[in-house]
Amino acid sequence: MYAAYFRRHAGPEVMDTGEAPEPVVATGTVVVSVRAVALNHLDLWVRRGIPGLALDLPHIGGSDVAGVIDEVGPDADGWEVGDRVVLNPSLWCGECEWCERGEHPLCVDFRILGEHVAGGTAERVRVAARNLYRIPDDLEFRVAAAAPLAYQTAWRALKTRGGLVRGDSVLVTGASGGVSTAAIQISKLLGARVLAVTSGPENVSRVQELGADIVFDRLEADFAEGVKAHTEGRGVDLVLDSVGEATWAQCLRSLSRLGRMVTYGATTGPRGALEIRHMFWKQISVSGSTMATRSEFEAVMQHVVAGGLAPVVGDVLPLAAIREAHEALEAGRVFGKLVLEP
Repeated sequence: MYAAYFRRHAGPEVMDTGEAPEPVVATGTVVVSVRAVALNHLDLWVRRGIPGLALDLPHIGGSDVAGVIDEVGPDADGWEVGDRVVLNPSLWCGECEWCERGEHPLCVDFRILGEHVAGGTAERVRVAARNLYRIPDDLEFRVAAAAPLAYQTAWRALKTRGGLVRGDSVLVTGASGGVSTAAIQISKLLGARVLAVTSGPENVSRVQELGADIVFDRLEADFAEGVKAHTEGRGVDLVLDSVGEATWAQCLRSLSRLGRMVTYGATTGPRGALEIRHMFWKQISVSGSTMATRSEFEAVMQHVVAGGLAPVVGDVLPLAAIREAHEALEAGRVFGKLVLEP
């Protein structure tokens, strides 16, 4: 089959296309014909090389996949050839303590499609039947593919880890990215007031169109001061951050008393200072989040299918343009999700 992959860890120049082994259906699995695959920053990190992550090379990336079932293995009950599906990229063992508690992203053997195993930047991909979610005929594959990783991550971070309730105020940093654009929509769906941080006037305009109530251009001013001004000195109830070091201090300063900060990434660096006295005096909490449980994934996908949430699709390119796609994502030229179509 035709696929996009890399043979060594380096920059976008190592991305290539060509023939790859066909996936073989097995018990409890299906093989899906890929119609659309969306890229994430995770694809960049995997390509560069994640410390401690040993891959079988060449590696096929791509976590967000939508397509049509080609083959159905034994015990993959309820599925037929021709079913339209989107894939849950979370992979869990189903047997450890955390899986038994329903906390799939905490599985001791937790993996992600396209990161730890071959993903969807190919004509076909194999996946466990439990990772399938049925999509209707009127949902475009490219839109469905733009949802899984970003929307489940944002849903768990906001609702489960952040305790978001109607009437809360939320600050979303890195607001032009996939998870952040999802977070803005989810926050509005759940009845929150949204403040967002992005860079450049074009992105500011786009984030406003997504529904953010207040948008700060981080290139223009200290957004923590802007938050204080727009909340009359109170601060926000919840901060959702993936930027890391570059925004850490401002995020903490933006919190109200009893404020909660949830981090799900560290794109500018992994270290952030925390003023402990400030933390206990304002009684704030800081927590981490990544991916989601199966039930959380299905809950947020119900809203996508019903039209309550609309994944933002930026550029759509052919799979053959994998190198250009990595270059665009790495340069920050993508708003929302970049989708490839085999």
